Amino acid sequence: MNLKIINSFLLLFFGVVGYVSAQKASYLGTPAPKGAKVYLDGTAKSLHKNWKYWEGPRFSAEMPIKWEEVTDPVDGKPAISSNDPSGAGGKYGAADIVTKDEFRDFEAHVEFLVNNEGGNSGVYLQNRYEIQILDGDYGLHGMAAVINEHLPSEKVYNGVGKWNAYDIQFRAARFENGKLTEKARVTVTFNGVRIHDNVVIQQVWGGPNSGIDGGNDGGKGITDTPGGLKLQAEGHEVLYRNIWIKPLK
Repeated sequence: MNLKIINSFLLLFFGVVGYVSAQKASYLGTPAPKGAKVYLDGTAKSLHKNWKYWEGPRFSAEMPIKWEEVTDPVDGKPAISSNDPSGAGGKYGAADIVTKDEFRDFEAHVEFLVNNEGGNSGVYLQNRYEIQILDGDYGLHGMAAVINEHLPSEKVYNGVGKWNAYDIQFRAARFENGKLTEKARVTVTFNGVRIHDNVVIQQVWGGPNSGIDGGNDGGKGITDTPGGLKLQAEGHEVLYRNIWIKPLK
């Protein structure tokens, strides 16, 4: 085969591979759209400005927030570690952080990196419903599950030491005259792949230490109360950056 043709083929092949790789990683670094607010850019400044501890029944930390700004092991930029000392041993609810702003319907983008095998955290919608972060597990209590209710349709987790992203569209529960008429729904795109498509969330799991309404009728007593986006501290080094939220009407 002509050397010029071979070189052209190789350029085309590696160009396509590079394009596909770029497309695959396009879910990282997603800028906040119009109407959205950046709640965490990886710096301690954004952490202390926009977040607070959730003071639930098991709360045992003290202000200021002890989630540290660390150096991102991938690109050397700042990131925030969930390894709060008060959450050591998996003591969820002891040092979880939640946005100062509260929401009903919203869309959100959350980037996270699990730095060690078995790393555990979680993203809570309205400080109620958990989208799990747990390295090494793809069950109903595992990575990217709507906790205890919905398995992700595909396994697209990038693994330890690599950045991942959840893109979330959340529709809050609906009420009429104080009575629940529709349960909450969520769509989750994980690393560019839709893994939950407008699924219904039945209840809050984990009891009163997990979040709003967790202790209300076994987690089934959902109330019409807005809540913030919460990140869970469980004594693991899970890093966060580029979290933005856009309220929806």
